[in-house]
Amino acid sequence: MSNENDAEETLRIDKWLWHARFLKSRSLAAKLVTEGKLRINGDRYTKAGKTVRAEDVLTFTLHDRIRIVRIIALGTRRGPAPEAQALYEDMSPAPEPKPPQASVTREKWSRDRRPDKSKYDSA
Repeated sequence: MSNENDAEETLRIDKWLWHARFLKSRSLAAKLVTEGKLRINGDRYTKAGKTVRAEDVLTFTLHDRIRIVRIIALGTRRGPAPEAQALYEDMSPAPEPKPPQASVTREKWSRDRRPDKSKYDSA
């Protein structure tokens, strides 16, 4: 019937996002997809059951950052971070540098300094 060469491995998108450790749970991954925040090869999908395969390119926004990743492998489990990072190639633009924050200068602290000296002087 079906030849092994013809069968191409696929995996649900919510499961792959979870395996690759982009999200902490499959339900969060499914929510990202159903809200229409994910594109597969440039096409927007809203079904968490959509299947992906190796060489697909995913584009999505996560934590105020646009992520573009090419799937290298599907994976069989949610493993440690190095194993998860081997599942994709990150093609995202570099994150924008955060603007420098002004440092706060404070008075030097000393034991002689009291908040309100006149309050303690009763003589």
